[in-house]
Amino acid sequence: MEHAVTVFGEALVDDFSTRQVVGGAPFNLARHLAGFGLPVTMITRIGDDANGRLVRDEFARFCLREGGLQTGAGEATGSVHVEVGADGSHRFTIVPDQAYDHIDSAQALAACQATQPSIFCFGTLAQRDPRSRAALHAVLEQTQAVRFLDLNLRAGFVDETIVFDSLQQADIVKVNEDELQQLFKWYCHTCPDTVNMECISVDTECRAMMHNFSLSALVVTMGARGALYLSADGAHVADHGTAMDGTFVDAVGAGDAFNAVFLLGRLRGWTMEQTLARANAFAASTCGHAGAVPQDLACYGRWLEAWRRSATSDELFGAPG
Repeated sequence: MEHAVTVFGEALVDDFSTRQVVGGAPFNLARHLAGFGLPVTMITRIGDDANGRLVRDEFARFCLREGGLQTGAGEATGSVHVEVGADGSHRFTIVPDQAYDHIDSAQALAACQATQPSIFCFGTLAQRDPRSRAALHAVLEQTQAVRFLDLNLRAGFVDETIVFDSLQQADIVKVNEDELQQLFKWYCHTCPDTVNMECISVDTECRAMMHNFSLSALVVTMGARGALYLSADGAHVADHGTAMDGTFVDAVGAGDAFNAVFLLGRLRGWTMEQTLARANAFAASTCGHAGAVPQDLACYGRWLEAWRRSATSDELFGAPG
């Protein structure tokens, strides 16, 4: 039986005025994992409104379990207003007091207990309100799952006390370079330049921080330069990325795509070298289509088949790492 994953956090709609696109980093992750065939429970909350129906449609399209999907009467489904500049740049306004700020603790606990996941994923944006933060803590207190934290700091919603608490709750933490620099400023003696992630000072400060927060692993994504994995047992694995095929469209959700394959690799027992290479390749591929997730869900099967062909039977059926 495939190991289950539970994802906690925001499902929302990016409002471009002329079009609406379903998103939210946790929901992107949940959809990718479901696309790869994993049993996924997404704990979130929406309103009974047009945007909520868009989110429900995505639950149905990806065959996501609805046990964790809450609906709040009179609440607004999460939204982000997106303004596109003349130069193609994007300006985001994250709307406050949305349905995902009101996640109910009892319902969240019931959803997680019903599936007993192997991995529990969470971030920081959905903790901005005490109600959803309390629901997350209620689940964290009872779950025995490995806790995967995608820090995913958003400008205007960076609360160091929430970050500190989240790091204490996590087993594995994933950050990008900018987020790593912020953690260095908060929690380390020095702020080494992450342009060279292989330098001794970066490794030293990362491991000191891992020790202080009792982390089993730290994953750092570096865009086109790939990703780095450090573990508490001394592992240091780097993959320097894969050039994308075709035309670059946007990098929306590339980190969420990376996370999905990283977790898939953990559950399937891939080596870390395989996992990083495959996660980077899949993340790069998402830059070739608009939005965070593909319209063609058959692409997940094609990726799985390509990985199957490249794997030995031991790699494919090995025990979870």
